[in-house]
Amino acid sequence: MAVQKSRRTPSTRGTRRSHDKLKKPAMSVDPTSGETHLRHRVSPDGFYRGEQVVTQPEIHEVDDE
Repeated sequence: MAVQKSRRTPSTRGTRRSHDKLKKPAMSVDPTSGETHLRHRVSPDGFYRGEQVVTQPEIHEVDDE
């Protein structure tokens, strides 16, 4: 079984863990709709870089009379 030769200092431990932090996702605001979305992805409204690339499906209501 491997046993360490000497104890690791808190400074060494902290240096090793300095890259383990969580990063916030890169957000972007669409210039047309003002919607906040992840970078390089289509906004929920279907806009990408100011142009509508996905059209929303129309909902047809059915009357039960």
